[in-house]
This record gives sequence, structure tokens and C-alpha cells, in this order.
Amino acid sequence: MNNRTVRWGIVTTGRITHTFIKDIALVNNAEVVAVAARSGANAKIFAETYGIPNAYEGYDKLFSDPNVDAVYIASPHTLHIQQAVSALQAGKHVLCEKPVTTSVNDLNLLISIAKQNNCFFMEAMWTYFLPAIQRAQRWVEEGRIGKLLHVRADFGYPIEYDPNRREYDYELAGGCLYEMGIYPIALNYLFHKAFIQPTITKYSRAPNGAEDDVVWHIDYGDSHASLHTSFKAKLPNVAHIIGTEGHIVIDEFFRTKQATLFVLDDEVDSFTDNRLGSGFEFQIAHACDCISRGITQSDVVTFDASLHCQRMISALRSPDSQSQNI
Repeated sequence: MNNRTVRWGIVTTGRITHTFIKDIALVNNAEVVAVAARSGANAKIFAETYGIPNAYEGYDKLFSDPNVDAVYIASPHTLHIQQAVSALQAGKHVLCEKPVTTSVNDLNLLISIAKQNNCFFMEAMWTYFLPAIQRAQRWVEEGRIGKLLHVRADFGYPIEYDPNRREYDYELAGGCLYEMGIYPIALNYLFHKAFIQPTITKYSRAPNGAEDDVVWHIDYGDSHASLHTSFKAKLPNVAHIIGTEGHIVIDEFFRTKQATLFVLDDEVDSFTDNRLGSGFEFQIAHACDCISRGITQSDVVTFDASLHCQRMISALRSPDSQSQNI
């Protein structure tokens, strides 16, 4: 592998891959050399649009391309396991969109295969790399809000019910928990590392059984988390990190550029990043740095972080959790 440049292949040509390829242009040790899709025509159009030298129909040719060092997987959730296994077994490093799998067992399998093949493997939890999120973490670590008492976060957008839509197709891991709930779950993990079963859950289902609105509370003893996700309504999409001496407000935390620190009603500090891209460039740069240095597990989106998210979604989807409706 070229030690200076990581050569990427893109799996699928959906909406999010356009953001990825625009932001990768801001990373000085990365380039896209191939794209693959189920439709060869779609792959060719995508390649021509962005000046990518190779376009493949189907994914096996991408995984076997000796000029590809790493792959970015942005297909629907239920396809991740098969595609990531194939890529890792072919010796490719993998950055896979969230949720990286739809079960704890599948994720453990991918981690095992990545280790066996000495490949870098990371869930694309881009929120963790946003400078404002990292500044908020630093404020908490520095004691700027005192003792942590409460994390509150929500993420939701209205999606009209249609049983044929991927977002609502329960067999394709449809429902708001995998689609949107992954964001507040992941954010909470940055401040509450322990896995605790949700103590109160309000659970609503669409006519086909897919969850469309979920509110849950987690009691950590000395602190709490209150989280919400929804297909029914546009939620504030704000995170509050609350302590005994202050609190942090992060608007649109999943893609935020800014974090603000308050003591009572007074703003005492704020941070705004000056990024040039959409925010994907930070996680891409991190992945490239790890790959170039021979590091196989991120120290930002760790395997434990991804496993925590899977365990939490599984707990919320379990019959025991749903029986706690209020």
C-alpha cells in the first residue's frame, strides 16, 4: 500500500456517498479509485460525475481490486454484514455506515474477522469526530459543568408511513431506532460508558410493527439519560449535557458546528468550527491516519462503543422493554 495515500473504493451510490466523496477531497492522504453498485450503469454515472477511474457492477470486483486499500460501505443496514465480511476477507480496510450491523452477534463476527485479517474496521459514527462534540467532551473532562447529572438528546424527522419504504420495512431493520435513534444512543455513550437497561420506555409502532416513536430513560445512579427518537415529528435535535455547576447546549448535535457552555443563564464559553466540508472529512482523515499507521481499531469509535449501541437498540426492541410502555 502507498504509505502516503489511502485508496478508497465506495460501495453503492446512494445519497450519503455524495457527501463522502465531496468531503474526502479535503483529506490530503486519501483518494477514491473505484465505485461499485448493483447497477453497472449507476456506478458508471457516479464515476463519471466525480472522475473516479473504475466503476464496477456488483461488489466482488471492487473487493478484489488490488488498487483498493479501503472501502466505504453506505448500503442499507441489513446489507452491511455480508459486504463487510467480503471486504475484510479480501484484506480491505472497512469504514461502514451506522448502524454497522443489526445485531450484537453480527458485530462480534465482523470484529473477529477484522482482527483475523489485520484490517482496520470502524463504524462511521461521524458525530464523534466533530470538533464541537470533542470540545464538549473536553469541557466535561475539565470539570467545567461540575458533576454530571443528566444527558438529554433527541433526534427525529417526520417520515410518512409507507410499509414499502426501507425506513419502515421491519425485515430490513426499519424503524426509528436503527435509522435515527442510533444518534442519541451514541452521543450518550460519550458521557455514560456503562451499559444500563432502560428503566422507562414509551414505545409507539407503525401499522406494520416498525417502531415510529421511542422515548427512554436510563438511570445510572448518580446521573441519568433521557433520549427520544421519532418518525412522527421533527424533534428539536438538541443535546443538553447538564452538571451541578453548568450545562452544555449542542444544537443539531448529529452534525453540529457549535457547542455552548452556560453557568445558570449566562453563556460563559462557546466553540464554533471552521470546517470547509460537511463534517465527514474528520472521520475520513482519522480512518486514513489509522490505516497508514497500521492501527486496526479506532480510539475514537472503539469496538466497545459500537457494541454498546447495538446492545442498547436490542434492549429497546426487546419485548421486555416494550412492555414498559407508559
